[in-house]
Amino acid sequence: MAAFNFTPSDPSTFILMGIPSLEAAHIWISIPFSTFYIISLLGNFTLLCVVRKEQTLHKPMYLLLCMLALTDIATPTFVVPKALGIFWFNLKGISMAGCLTQMFFLHTVSVMHSATLVTMAFDRYVAIYNPLRYATILSNARIAKLRLVGLMRAVLFILPLPLLLSRQPFCTNCIIPHMQCEYIAVVKIACGDITVIRIYSLMLMFAVLGFDLMLIALSYGQIIRAVLRISSMKAHQKVFNTCTVHICVMLTYYTPSVFSIFTYQFGQGIAPHVHIILADLYLLIPPMLNPIIYGIRNKELRDKTSKYICCRK
Repeated sequence: MAAFNFTPSDPSTFILMGIPSLEAAHIWISIPFSTFYIISLLGNFTLLCVVRKEQTLHKPMYLLLCMLALTDIATPTFVVPKALGIFWFNLKGISMAGCLTQMFFLHTVSVMHSATLVTMAFDRYVAIYNPLRYATILSNARIAKLRLVGLMRAVLFILPLPLLLSRQPFCTNCIIPHMQCEYIAVVKIACGDITVIRIYSLMLMFAVLGFDLMLIALSYGQIIRAVLRISSMKAHQKVFNTCTVHICVMLTYYTPSVFSIFTYQFGQGIAPHVHIILADLYLLIPPMLNPIIYGIRNKELRDKTSKYICCRK
């Protein structure tokens, strides 16, 4: 592989180091990264195509799945191509504007992903708690409006972060020990006063992660109450099967997210490369697993996918 050394005197150029202390293994690390990315693209694009082709799947639940698939395509796409450029060709340079742009889109999509999971929890609550009014409360038009609200929320919440960082002076050697412009890694190389940025990011974490988790817990609390009122074991089993899929998807997203945040805040004894690998697996594993989980657990989607693949062959 050709090696390109970047030693910028211009502080507007950043250096992404990849995974420090594991440079010799970059080529081998790229294999699972690219594999996860390809599987994620195939699974999510297949889901989008199946829902688009099958008129019977044009329902709120499947439209929400499409929204989830779009965020699952976008999330690794903002990270993996640049990471592979570092792993394969040692292309470590990135402009300050490019770095802040990557950060903005990555975190915006993450907030949209969380909003989609909240909407999916509310969808299950309405379907179980008030099934007769489900089509009225959650129409396709209302799902589209909720998607727009989620996008606006994500942009308004995340936009201040790159704007605040763009006003910061950065050290002459702008070396980011990461394979992406991860927010915490960029903040660490800022040379100015970052008190406002830290306070805002802490408020943002509670406003998005804390509030969304609270709404999801509230929705599932109401679902449990509704289920306990049903005496039929068959109905219990049906509700359990429906909700298990959503709970699995939420766990694959929120568990590594919360774990990554806590390891950054309190895991000072953990090696830096462990932080980096955990942060990037959090961006790769859920997008790869989500279409697989829904494909296995949702019979209607599984049947339509099999039909679609057979027709294509």
